[in-house]
Amino acid sequence: MAFYNRQICKFYPMNTREDLKEKVSMLPNSPGVYLYYDKEGTVIYVGKAKNLHRRVSSYFNRIHSVARTNILVRNICDLRYTVVGSEEDALHLENSLIKQYKPRYNVLLKDDKSYPWICVTKESYPRVLLTRKTPDRGGKYYGPYSNVQMARTVLELLREIYPIRTCHNTITDETVGKGRNRICLQYHIKNCLGCCEGRISKEDYGKFIDEIRQILNGDIQQLCDYLKDEMNSLAEQLRFEEAQEVKEKYLLVEKYKAKSVIVSAQIHDLDVYSVTSDDDSYYVNHIHVNNGAIVQCLTLEYRKKLDETVEEVLSLAIAEINNKFARRVKEIVVPVMPDSDFEGVTFTIPQRGDKSKLLDISLRNAKQFMLDKLKHAEKLNPEQRVMRTLTTMQRDFRLSELPRHIECFDNSNIQGTNPVASCVVFKNAKPSKRDYRHFNIKTVVGPDDFASMKEVLTRRYTRLVNEGEPLPQLVIVDGGKGQLSAAVEAFDAMGLRGKIALVGIAKRLEEIFFPGDSVPLYIDKNSESLRVVQHLRDEAHRFGITHHRNRRSKGQTHSMLDDIKGIGNVSRETLIKHFRSLKRVSDASIEEIAAVMGPAKARLIYDALHAEKSDESVGG
Repeated sequence: MAFYNRQICKFYPMNTREDLKEKVSMLPNSPGVYLYYDKEGTVIYVGKAKNLHRRVSSYFNRIHSVARTNILVRNICDLRYTVVGSEEDALHLENSLIKQYKPRYNVLLKDDKSYPWICVTKESYPRVLLTRKTPDRGGKYYGPYSNVQMARTVLELLREIYPIRTCHNTITDETVGKGRNRICLQYHIKNCLGCCEGRISKEDYGKFIDEIRQILNGDIQQLCDYLKDEMNSLAEQLRFEEAQEVKEKYLLVEKYKAKSVIVSAQIHDLDVYSVTSDDDSYYVNHIHVNNGAIVQCLTLEYRKKLDETVEEVLSLAIAEINNKFARRVKEIVVPVMPDSDFEGVTFTIPQRGDKSKLLDISLRNAKQFMLDKLKHAEKLNPEQRVMRTLTTMQRDFRLSELPRHIECFDNSNIQGTNPVASCVVFKNAKPSKRDYRHFNIKTVVGPDDFASMKEVLTRRYTRLVNEGEPLPQLVIVDGGKGQLSAAVEAFDAMGLRGKIALVGIAKRLEEIFFPGDSVPLYIDKNSESLRVVQHLRDEAHRFGITHHRNRRSKGQTHSMLDDIKGIGNVSRETLIKHFRSLKRVSDASIEEIAAVMGPAKARLIYDALHAEKSDESVGG
């Protein structure tokens, strides 16, 4: 195996306050838990957040009204975080970490109080009860629940559906046989079936408990199917009252969804590993789970040297973590089997359940670490982001070179009137607005987008060739096959076919058309290439529409006075202000005009207006 350069996700005091602010700026907008460290590397605060970036940023962007909070902020030298699937998961993880580290500035959850659990006791006739005690071997625990009201609601639902006992009596075969217990009020109001006196068998009572366990585990489909079949069977037997009771249970179960937790309380001392990668590195995330909660999370980075496999990298990471923490667990959850054997360790590749959920959380943290590293690198070197975008576009559009210079064209007209076209230019995947151009269509009559596109491309690139200006690497025309065909004809006529890459983009499904290819290309909706192309298309549309509107507005305000040589804006405004309308100016005598403008200008205006009238008469 090759040697690797590695970067372990260590959390140590930052060198400067600016480093800390930079780290905060790159936090994800995801739910999770954050930990603040002082200059000694001690955890001083643990918090949860629905949105990590927004929550953590709030500590540093203002002066707080509580003095204790300001002191906390001044003592923060570093932070780390763990991304989880939901706010509920963040709540439970926060609880676990506070109890582990006992941070100085955390007031809540430091005592022995914890979140409530629902426990199914281990008895001949099990009880279902609410507890805050740490799960032990005395029964099966479900939860924890984020608030006690939710747990009580679930418990009330179960007791409404099933006649389970609520008393604290010790019920065994011996006590039932000797008649030591007596039925209580719960039996008479039909909330219990008389377990104390053995009026229901352990087998029948156990069926209720099995169904309750299904509901608490969230596996309710089988139970729903059973209740539905039972309801239909009773209805066929004309036992409608009993069928209605079963129907009510069915509707209650359908409305209920068990609250998921980070992991099951029955999972102890477990390691979870996940792997993701980019072009340069592998990222391996490690999570350690103990007593049903995540207690450790870190990410390792391994630089790629040769053609290392995921299995090799995973084996190396497991060995490194074991050596670093001197830890030996009996079970490790992994996405693939490592290529090395570890004595006394069982590897599990889960497909569903709590362990699969843990694997998803680990993978999410690995990807987030990779994204943070990329953001940090791009902030230090903005050219890196540009190169990644251009390289992606080169691959997606099958280009022979990086598309550092891209141009996009769009036509705009209303039923053939005032036809215009726009050309927008992107350099290094960013708009270069000084290079934008608009065109008034000169040779095309009527609404013909294809001919207009051909004219504009011919004018644009004939001029660039004649002036010796650099040509773009990629030209995009806004439209489908028709506009692209017109563009191909223009390039063929100019001898530019093959020198400039040419594609068309259709608006409806974001289809990319290539010359000579009848099947369009569909780029990934999240691709940087598509985002750049969409930006080009939208800019071309905006720029073209703006020019079209300006031209149309200018045409609507144009008058005969505008075409008279020697008559400027001031003179036109003076005439209109005096005569109130163009028609009155036209109907006025030369003497009336001269009284306002003087004899010389009056002659120019009078002759021009009456010449227009003569032309109109002849034309008619």
